[in-house]
Amino acid sequence: MHKIWLIIKREYLVRVRKKAFIVMTIVGPLLMAALLIVPTYLAEESQELRNIAIEEDGFEFTNQLEDTEFLHFSKIPQEKATLLKEGFTESNYYALLHIEENNFTLYSNQQISLSVSNGIENQLEKIIEHQKLKAAGIDLTILESAESTVNITTKIISEDGNTTNSQAEASMGIGFICGILIYMFIFMYGTMVMRGVIEEKTSRIVEVIISSVKPFQLMMGKILGVALVGLTQFVLWILLTFAIATIAELLFMDASSMTTELNAAQQSVLLSEISSLTGGINLIQIFVSFLFYFLAGYLMYSSLFAAVGSAVDAEADTQQFVLPITIPLILSFILIQPIMENPDGTLAFWMSIIPFTSPVIMMVRLPFGVANWELALSVGILISSFILTTWFAGRIYRTGILMYGKKTSYKELWKWLSYKE
Repeated sequence: MHKIWLIIKREYLVRVRKKAFIVMTIVGPLLMAALLIVPTYLAEESQELRNIAIEEDGFEFTNQLEDTEFLHFSKIPQEKATLLKEGFTESNYYALLHIEENNFTLYSNQQISLSVSNGIENQLEKIIEHQKLKAAGIDLTILESAESTVNITTKIISEDGNTTNSQAEASMGIGFICGILIYMFIFMYGTMVMRGVIEEKTSRIVEVIISSVKPFQLMMGKILGVALVGLTQFVLWILLTFAIATIAELLFMDASSMTTELNAAQQSVLLSEISSLTGGINLIQIFVSFLFYFLAGYLMYSSLFAAVGSAVDAEADTQQFVLPITIPLILSFILIQPIMENPDGTLAFWMSIIPFTSPVIMMVRLPFGVANWELALSVGILISSFILTTWFAGRIYRTGILMYGKKTSYKELWKWLSYKE
């Protein structure tokens, strides 16, 4: 155990001191915060008032088209419309709407924005609809008064009869984010283990290390060391992302609404809003489960990645062995959306139990509520699978780590697995 600890310490310190680790630890939260804030900010900045000229023989549609926050309509005479078609760049109009009976044409000197064309189409459709209703003798005020809005409040009934508010959107958001993060981390750190093994094997450093420790100890030390690197980076990403997002949000707030700190009333409103959005979702269970499935899923897959790295001499030769390993992981990523649509279905149940897909799928299901026995069964099978895959990987690793210059095949791997000392 002491030798494994020394390997863990070495793997951890070597990787956290690298410039790549420091850069990604800083750049990662910046990118995450940018993905959250920049699209919203750019969307607001890109919206500007569009002046739409109308050419119509009469005022049948002109008087009924209403200005919006981003659209302003104004009727122009036919002579001016003709001149406008010849020189949009010299005018302050974005487009010209030509109306002839029920035929509508939109002219512009540039590609017309989809939001602009949709906004105009919606208004024209509504105007024509009202005209037909009037022609049929239907009073529009009756129709307008009959329009209703229904808001359904969903609640979850627990086994003891208590009810809590539920939000399907919040469950889908949390499940999707957790599933994507598990998928990314397993791939990222699993391949990091594989590259580390290949690097040490090709540089012949492993021959010196093996003289002091057993191959299995070396493999476990490498896997656990990279796992600690992943946890360190993950925690730093969460803290830095939250800090950067908070600072950026304050910077982009309007000056009138910006305050140095929230008062007690604002804090209570914010907390109650968060509580209502996450009602019925056991956040503590999700956080603890996320840490477990991240570690257990990583340990299982990284042992297989380490075995692949020990069996080849170059990263280019890993494809034939990596693909069968990663297919279940890729499949679970593809099926995130269908699983969220039916989190209690047969497909969702079995994929959250099968160890190769459970790290992603169980995290997707948890925000929707999972029976304790299902969670316990998934955890137990995943732990057993990790032990089994580590044993198999160790048998391949002990032989493959010292094999050079020979093209490895599945038949060769089977010989290494069945080899008895």
